[in-house]
Amino acid sequence: AIGLAALALAGVLLFGRPILRWVWVTFIRPPAERPMLPYGELRVGVDASFPPFAVDPGDGQLVGLDIDLARAVADRLGAPVRFINMGYDGLYDSLRADQADALFSALRIDPLRLHEARYTTPYFDAGQVLVRPPGAGIDSLQDMDGRRLAVEFGTEGDLEARRWQRRLHVLDILTYETAAAALDAVRAGEADAALVDAVSARLWLRDHDGLSRAPDQITSDPYAVAVQVENVRLWEAINAALAALVEDGTLERIIARWL
Repeated sequence: AIGLAALALAGVLLFGRPILRWVWVTFIRPPAERPMLPYGELRVGVDASFPPFAVDPGDGQLVGLDIDLARAVADRLGAPVRFINMGYDGLYDSLRADQADALFSALRIDPLRLHEARYTTPYFDAGQVLVRPPGAGIDSLQDMDGRRLAVEFGTEGDLEARRWQRRLHVLDILTYETAAAALDAVRAGEADAALVDAVSARLWLRDHDGLSRAPDQITSDPYAVAVQVENVRLWEAINAALAALVEDGTLERIIARWL
């Protein structure tokens, strides 16, 4: 019995560690961390049917705010960029199927999709803004008591205006078919101010004089980049790149170019 015990102990000392190492390497050790850009490029999914954020002019060379932003981020990452144009319904599927690394496509942060995508810090807020004549004394909806407010019918601005209509003594809401028509009504003196989304406001103010935007955003509708949920390194790198683009003014220049 003593001899067998000694033999067993010698076997453990001689072969135990190699066996345990083989079990660890084969069955227990976590898999190697996936590279940030496993294909050596930043593959960007985009729906190029939403100008001025992304559009295909017909020659396959996509242009727009999101296109410029993705290129600027890729430059920060030191990687080439490849755009994959697809319909909006296929964007998140492309992340799950590993067809795209990130989505630059004017995406709203959707809490219901947090299990399938990581959202970066927002790069643009498309929420509702107040546009009025300079010197009108209108800087917030609180200042609209007893005045006329133009909105695009059925939009978030329309709903927000009706919420404020219940708070103020008198608020006359004028509805129009488009945000541009609501802004034209203010310029023509039919309304005292317009409540429209930030994209429509910036495009209209770029091409027209006589009105200005109130300093505060009325509602928030942030756009962000969506990244593969398991690629934490890429998510962190794009966040860092966006912060750098904000810091050096590149992001605002890109936005000003298209809006």
